[in-house]
This record gives sequence, structure tokens and C-alpha cells, in this order.
Amino acid sequence: MKKNFAPEDELLFLALGGSGEIGMNVNLYGCQGRWLMVDLGMTFSGGEYPGVDLVFADLEFIEERLDQLEAIVLTHAHEDHIGAVPYFAADLGVPIYATPFTMDLVRRKLEEAGVLGEVELHTIPDDHGSFEVGPFEVTYIPLAHSIAEGNALLIDTPHGRIFHTGDWKLDEDPIIGEPATEEELTELGDKGILALVCDSTNVFNPAPSGSEGAVYKGLLEEAQRHSGKRILVTTFASNVARLHTLGEVAKETGRQLCVAGRSLDRIIEVAQANGYLDDFPDPVDFDTAMGLPRGEVLILATGGQGEPRAALSRISEDNHPLQLVSGDVVLFSTRQIPGNELSIGAVQNRLAAKGITMVTDRQSMIHVSGHPGRPELEALYGWIRPDVLVPVHGEMRHMQEQGRLGKANGIADAVVQQNGDIVRLAPGAPGTIAQVRAGRLVLDGDIIAPAGGDAIVMRRRIMQEGVMIVALDSRLDPQIDSLGLPLDEDYDDFIAETKEDVVNAIAKLKGKDRSTASSVHEAARLAARRAAQRWSGKRPQVRVILPASMG
Repeated sequence: MKKNFAPEDELLFLALGGSGEIGMNVNLYGCQGRWLMVDLGMTFSGGEYPGVDLVFADLEFIEERLDQLEAIVLTHAHEDHIGAVPYFAADLGVPIYATPFTMDLVRRKLEEAGVLGEVELHTIPDDHGSFEVGPFEVTYIPLAHSIAEGNALLIDTPHGRIFHTGDWKLDEDPIIGEPATEEELTELGDKGILALVCDSTNVFNPAPSGSEGAVYKGLLEEAQRHSGKRILVTTFASNVARLHTLGEVAKETGRQLCVAGRSLDRIIEVAQANGYLDDFPDPVDFDTAMGLPRGEVLILATGGQGEPRAALSRISEDNHPLQLVSGDVVLFSTRQIPGNELSIGAVQNRLAAKGITMVTDRQSMIHVSGHPGRPELEALYGWIRPDVLVPVHGEMRHMQEQGRLGKANGIADAVVQQNGDIVRLAPGAPGTIAQVRAGRLVLDGDIIAPAGGDAIVMRRRIMQEGVMIVALDSRLDPQIDSLGLPLDEDYDDFIAETKEDVVNAIAKLKGKDRSTASSVHEAARLAARRAAQRWSGKRPQVRVILPASMG
């Protein structure tokens, strides 16, 4: 592949994030020398990178070709699709297109980051709004999802039309919004679809994802079943339909609604500013909620994924103005995201110790997924009838399975790619034609750095093995300290023996080596590390501080 690669008379697809993983979605379409970016998301580190919360796709490929980039188009407002916008949009220097609800959240993120005036924003109507940039004509196609204004993108190009699903599901009673109907999607298929680029998250689910309307019935039944008890419901803050449902449940059961969590406050505010949640009850404050009879309050709280600073976790630790006691009820109207099992379990164990009743989606119909199961995928294949299927938004096992499912349902070609694969969709047979680097970046403090950089690697090693410091004075006499070694009772004896080992190692140096900084440094480092391994079985990172006279 040429270093200054640009798409010529062809249509290309390139994922820099979200293919081979769930989250961090960044997709590029290339045509006639121009690129279009679809979504700019992030993910959470989940402890993989010590001291880091946010992880981004490395955009090096497109950053080297900014003169070829036309725009950023956002499908919906989940963090794995828009979370990186405030960190990269200003530097990318191209317009952002989104529907009103998504754009309102993006605008607030940019304002918080202090770059709002540096980014050109274009708000597109949610109901089949369209625009043109370069060789691309983009039309928003509303689909159901677990957030307001979930959309697919119909991308018309000189080589054919792409149906990029974003995150989606089928829902006959979505509560919020009006997704495209079977008839509308079939009509799109009748006009010809070259490629379906499709969400793979729930491909192993043999059943449909379920309707938001059914969740209303389930939550109402649980609230009625636990009448007379204080109820807390935790859900994804971004699920505006679920918030509407909970507001209706509160009214139906005669309960006052109390909201705990800044992300919930923000979503409610943005939703109401964009015409949603018009009938949402006015929440009461914490003091009022705690003064109400137990059966007259419904608490809506963040923290269903076990986030340590979220409201539910703090409530479980008695570190919040809202309190739960034995006999109270917590409804987990969420899906357990893989990787969060331990943190969720910790919160649930603290609640259990208080005698609090917990209900999850495994026990009651109080949550449905926002992603399509196999029957929904098969239905979309039949309506859209693409020539090519490109699975995205999944780990490799999900994407491979969707590729098999698509071919079993009559799609001629399935291209299973991963981050960094450049796929030619047309002309000719579709397939991967090149690979480019697709790494990860992390937000480390206030700095965006490579995920595999020295700082992260060293931090991981220190976390696993501990650290030792050997400070040599002008006579090369060592002072030694350590952190993280399991030697509390034997520490003094360990330090004494390590000092002796370091002194002996330096004494064995011959001739010029005894006065050469690198030789002294390495002798001291190895002696200290061997002592630590002998005493503890650990191989700590050792930092040697040489006297100033040795440079």
C-alpha cells in the first residue's frame, strides 16, 4: 500500500475501532479520494490500563490524511459512538453532523472541553434528514435502540449504497421515537443495497431482543408487588425510553420520583430540551424523598454497572444522602456489561448484607437489550437484501458468527474484517486489500498517550511486581527502599542483606567499570532485583540513583 494512500475509483471501508471489540466505534468510508468518518467513540479501560479510565482509537491513519477527510457523522449519542469527540474533533477540523438530541449532548461535551467554538456543527432532522459531503450523500434512517434518536445511515456513493446500521433493534412498542417500518426498509432494499454494515453484538441470542413496552409492564408489576417498600431502580442514564417508563410507573403507583446521578440529570435536561419526557414527573430532592413514607418514593439512580463513584455504589456504602435499609428493593433495569461482573457483584453483596431485596432482568422482564438477536438480523437481511455483509460492533467471535448467519440467509458475500483492515466494497469482488495500524490511545491524567507506551507498561509492572529504589552516595554506599513487596515482618533483614549484595556487586567491578556510570548502575540494579526475588519471589522494577559525580 502506498504511504499516501487515497481511494481512487473505488469504495472502501476501514474500521479504526469497534471491529474485534465492543465499543470505541470509529469507521471510515473512502471514495474518489475522500473519506467520511462515521462515529468517534471511546471505551473504558476496565482495569486493563492502571490509572486510566478512557481508551480511544488511534486515529493516525486519518490524521495523516486530514486534507482528504470530509466530515464526521454520528449515528447516536452513546459514549462508544461519541465519547471521543471532545478530545479529537477540533484537531480533525471537519464538520460534525448529528440529529438534534445527539448534537445537544455533543455540544455540551465540546463546551465542557473548551473547544465548542472550534468545531463546525450541523444538526440534521431525525426523520430521514439528509445532506451531501464530497462524493457521499447521507440519509438518517431512524431505528429503535436504547437511546433517543438511534439511527442507521444510508450512504449513497457513485459505486452503490451502503446501509450502516449503527446500534439497533426491532421494537413494535419503542415508547420513544418512530423507527422505520418493515415496508420502508423493504423499499430501500428494492432500490438496491451494495453493503450492509451491521451491529453484531447479540448475534448469539436466539430470541428477539424484546420491546420497551414489555419493560413498562414488568417494572409496573414489580412496583406493585413491592408496595409499601422503598424502591430504587438503576438503569442506563442514556435510555430516554426507560426514563419515560419509570416516570409512568411512578405516577401509576402513586410514588414520588427522586433522581440520583449527574448523568441522569443531564440526560433528562437534554431530552426535555429536545421534545422528549414532556410528561416526566418533577423529581423531589433527597431530603424530601427520605421524609416520605417508604411506599411513596421511587428512586432512580446511576450505578447499575458497579461504578464506584455512582449513586448506587455510594448508597450501598452508606455514603450518600439517600439510604436503603432491610426490606427495601433495588431493581436492576440494566444488562450486565462483560468485564463489570466483579464491581457489580461487590455492590450487590453490600446490598445483600443490608437485607435489601434485588431483582435483575434474569428474574423479571425489567430490561431488554438495544441490540438485535438472530431473528431480527435475519429479518433485516430479508428486507435490505444487500450484496455484501460487513459485520462490525462485536468481538471476532460475534462478527464471524454474523458472517455465517448472513451467508446462510442468502447474502452472497460476507467480509469479516477487524480494526485496521481496508476493505474494498466495489468495484469487483469485495475483500480486504490492505492493513494499516489501528492502535489504542489512553487518557492518562490530562495527557492522551499510546496505550502501549512506557508509562503504562511500567505502571502495570509496578502494580504486579512492586518497585525498589537504590540510592548510591559518593562512596557508592547504598540506601535502599521498596514498595509493594510482601516483606512486612522481614523487611529490615531484607534491606540489610540487599545492601550487602549491592556493595559486593559493585566491589567486584574491575578497572574503569568501577567508575563508569552504566556499569555501576547495572551491577546495583541486578543485585537488588536478585535479592528481592530470593526473598519474595517477586521481580520488582529497580531504580538506581547514581551520585552526581558519576553524571
